Amino acid sequence: MAVAEQKNAQLSVTSPVSGGWSAKAREDALARLAAVGLPGRRDEYWKYTRPDALTQAEAPEGQFVAYEETPVFSEVDRLKIVFVDGVFDADQSDDLSLEGVTIERLADVSGADIHWAQGLYGVLETNGQTPVARPLAIANTAAAADGILLNVTGKVSKPVSLIYLYNSDQSDAMLHHVVKLSEGAEITVLENGPAAARFNTVMEIEVADRASFHHVRTQGRQHVRHAVTHMFARLGTESQFRSFTMTVNGALTRNEAVIEVNGDDTLAHIAGVAAGDGATEQGFHHDDTVFITHDAVNCESRQVFKKVLRNGATGVFQGKILVQPDAQKTDGYQISQGLLLDDDSNFLAKPELEIYADDVACSHGSTCGAIDDGALFYLRSRGVPKAEAQDLLVLAFLAEAIDEVADEAIRDLLTERLESWMARRRA
Repeated sequence: MAVAEQKNAQLSVTSPVSGGWSAKAREDALARLAAVGLPGRRDEYWKYTRPDALTQAEAPEGQFVAYEETPVFSEVDRLKIVFVDGVFDADQSDDLSLEGVTIERLADVSGADIHWAQGLYGVLETNGQTPVARPLAIANTAAAADGILLNVTGKVSKPVSLIYLYNSDQSDAMLHHVVKLSEGAEITVLENGPAAARFNTVMEIEVADRASFHHVRTQGRQHVRHAVTHMFARLGTESQFRSFTMTVNGALTRNEAVIEVNGDDTLAHIAGVAAGDGATEQGFHHDDTVFITHDAVNCESRQVFKKVLRNGATGVFQGKILVQPDAQKTDGYQISQGLLLDDDSNFLAKPELEIYADDVACSHGSTCGAIDDGALFYLRSRGVPKAEAQDLLVLAFLAEAIDEVADEAIRDLLTERLESWMARRRA
């Protein structure tokens, strides 16, 4: 039994299978993890976020907080795939059949001798380890026992919705998803649910020429959740990749994304909003770490991240745009902003541009501050109560990121949930 360990971090990682098409990738991941070790505070990309809870032997105890609200995507016509404590739940899931896409469980097919996912499972994750190691993604490739494999061959008529539930306060879930889009294909993937006391996911996405991948994720309903998520994407010519994440609550959340723009005339947009209240015993710490590499001509990328923080909450953004020498006419834009609703909260940012081409338009910006007193006074002078006026200004601040969601109905649902979250926290 192969085990990877690091001093003061007792997480043990073993492969759940001994044969089949995924075995080689898992064995390679175990060897890579043993070589790089688990993340620590001395690692450059973990200096703002303590990884201890994500690397300790046992998951921190969780405590699900139920609200009267229905799950966020309940009004959306979608195909539901439910995991409970990291295990597929057939009774709560829909039939896994939908025109334009083949849907399979990793647990059902990983023991087979050959499978289409063999060319992707662990491959994009491995590519994403350079130049920055991402050990928890390596651990996932080695140890994830289940996940969803989507082979998209056409334009899928409705979203595939991944729903993460849990029953145990000690749940420690690890899932690995693979999405392959053929030329001209299109799909929307939704993710939501409290997930687990500790949650580690990887999603590897290959978007072929002229294909489109849309992704919307919500993370909430759990104050004690500790989660690390990873997205690794490789984009072909004239393809589109759009991903948006909304996070409320959670003791520790780190969302990592590594995107390779390899085809000309390609679009890659990734955005997110976080609304955090550190008043709970566990606090609130939210980290977005993004790395986009441009290696093709006339491509566009956007990184738009906004965080609203109160009562000692902490927000982190680490984003990089790398433009390779042949990636002329690149249009890269990066913005990260923190809105602090008190003097105890913190927003930490590390924006980066690394450009080796000379015909590009790249920019980045990062700001942090409080609500504009003039705008607040204007609303209050027209009869808007202070708490409601503050909420209106918060929503206006988040609007640029929320507008990255292409579907108007889903955009409205997300705005409604943010309004509800803020209403529960009005002074």
